[in-house]
Amino acid sequence: MKTVSDYFGSMVFDDRVMKAMLTEKVYSSLKKTIDEGLPLDESVAEAVAMAMRDWAVSKGATHFTHWFQPLTGITAEKHDSFITPSPDGGVIMEFSGKELIKGEPDASSFPSGGLRATFEARGYTAWDPTSYAFIKGKTLCIPTAFCSYGGEALDKKTPLLRSMEALNKQALRILKLFGNNDVKYVRTSVGPEQEYFLITKEMYDKRPDLRFTGRTLYGAMPPKGQQMDDHYFGVIKPRVAAYMEELNDELWKLGILAKTEHNEVAPAQHELAPIYSTTNVATDHNQLMMEIMQKVASKHGLVCLLHEKPFAGVNGSGKHNNWSMATNTGINLLSPGDTPYENAQFLLFLCAVIKAVDDYQDLLRISVATAGNDHRLGANEAPPAVISMFVGDDLNAVLEAIEKDKPYKETIDKMMKLGVDVLPAFRKDATDRNRTSPFAFTGNKFEFRMLGSSNSIACANIMLNAAVAESLKIYADRLEKAKDFETELHKMIKKTIKDHKRIIFNGNGYDDAWIKEATEVRGLSNYRTTPDAIPHILDKKNMDMLTAHKVFSETEIRSRCEITLENYCKTVLIEANTMVKMAQKQIAPAISKYTATLAETIKVKKEVDKTIACGYEKGVLKKLSAYNDNIITKSEELREALIKSEEIEDVIKQSAVIRDKIIPMMGELRAYADQAEVITEKSYWPYPTYGDILFSVR
Repeated sequence: MKTVSDYFGSMVFDDRVMKAMLTEKVYSSLKKTIDEGLPLDESVAEAVAMAMRDWAVSKGATHFTHWFQPLTGITAEKHDSFITPSPDGGVIMEFSGKELIKGEPDASSFPSGGLRATFEARGYTAWDPTSYAFIKGKTLCIPTAFCSYGGEALDKKTPLLRSMEALNKQALRILKLFGNNDVKYVRTSVGPEQEYFLITKEMYDKRPDLRFTGRTLYGAMPPKGQQMDDHYFGVIKPRVAAYMEELNDELWKLGILAKTEHNEVAPAQHELAPIYSTTNVATDHNQLMMEIMQKVASKHGLVCLLHEKPFAGVNGSGKHNNWSMATNTGINLLSPGDTPYENAQFLLFLCAVIKAVDDYQDLLRISVATAGNDHRLGANEAPPAVISMFVGDDLNAVLEAIEKDKPYKETIDKMMKLGVDVLPAFRKDATDRNRTSPFAFTGNKFEFRMLGSSNSIACANIMLNAAVAESLKIYADRLEKAKDFETELHKMIKKTIKDHKRIIFNGNGYDDAWIKEATEVRGLSNYRTTPDAIPHILDKKNMDMLTAHKVFSETEIRSRCEITLENYCKTVLIEANTMVKMAQKQIAPAISKYTATLAETIKVKKEVDKTIACGYEKGVLKKLSAYNDNIITKSEELREALIKSEEIEDVIKQSAVIRDKIIPMMGELRAYADQAEVITEKSYWPYPTYGDILFSVR
């Protein structure tokens, strides 16, 4: 019987395969490109392509594709076969270095936000050698970047790689000041925890809203939801366990380090968490994970829902982005350590993150802004829309002591001074986890909890890497010019703590009093919706920082603003149109049919005995008739408002109208329909109820 170690990564052209199939010279050159960012030699690409082809064909692959991540939020691929005609009428299997390095997919149908005209169809894909190729089905998938004919990034991988390089460049400057001359590179690593719902395909197929939008647009809460907290970490149902088992097998074959699985808080909700990987690899893996989760679910007669809020009234799904920085020598730069040297270095990197999160809280909020995530943030199940940082009591006490030049403990009779043992030897888990905090320190990493479950993690990590790179640059510029390194270091860290302590909050992020304090006293931003947040990417400070570190060009930033708002508008408009059709074609007729039955019942009873009051039937009939009148009226008003909103050409104005007018109207329509559902006899209601759906998997 094969063990996991026997087949783990069996469908990946990873380091083990490269060592076995490449010459030592080719392998060494490729590793320098991967690890140190050195230019790729064309002869090396040719050798790698031949080895990759031979390996893929031996695994049954017949095609190859440049696998990329356009600005649609999902992945894209165009398959080409390895076959080339031979003179004898047969075929040979070929794959060149040129085909490995570059592809030319049609870019005309991908979002560009004005980066190119509609008729300009040419786009390029470029091999990312830092992320291993893999086989999916019978296709060799080569992770690539995607750009326009003019060189602008049309994907999420390119700016992510740029942001990683920006952080690497500035972190190396800092580390050299501390004497770490042996460090060749610094990489950020991420472990994204993925939440999701599983429901039966039978229930899914009967709900147009789920099929068209990924979430329920109508639905009254059942008598039992998540009130008993009995689902969280509960025994995994056999059908779900079978799904998880196959899912793990498929992920492990692709080298994805799926580690932890469990039931989540809401009925039918679950979570899968991987071990940390380098950020761009983790991003690729998370995109693959979401795709495979849905494919495996269909094999089991299930549907995997990745929407942030598939069901109103129960917890939605997020994706916790556990982020850290590490050197190629194995040092985690966010690990406090227990020596004076490590503590001083740790404090500087910690302060860089604190400063980055405060200075660019708007960019972090923007990075997680979607129509789906707007339903989740601040809903007492996820962090609020206000960005703050949790560092725990121990570390907070250290920061306060440094700021005030006071001893950390009363038993210490000397002033705090960097270069001596500043930090206590506190345990890495000396603090509780604060699940209400958007950005929490958890011992040797930060957990950014605001991402929605369907989000690409690239967006959040681009902004986080870039913001931290900016902090490190400011520090390096000052420290490199300092006459007394230790004194300047102490002054700089003390100033950072004083200037940015407003972003640190260790309390309950769900408390209304905190939101008031955060916005009115501390001056933190509170962008509750996507239209509130996204335009701020165009603020001068954000444009200046992102372009200075070459993460985005100005035109790329403007394109992202337009694309994100367009996506928001399209998403909500599809939802609203779906609501109108469901209301007018199915819900209202179903209610009418039931009220006709009630009226007939009343008539029959009266014919039998005129003294019968028929109080129940009359009461329900009166309520349902009123609800149905309102459903028809509100659905028609919504339909007319949609027509007008779709005529608005300016995407910023259109998104504001959708936020301020369309979404409230959707809420009003839903309220009447949900009230009608509660008192309509079940056999008449046209859709499975929440109770049917949430408890359908047994």
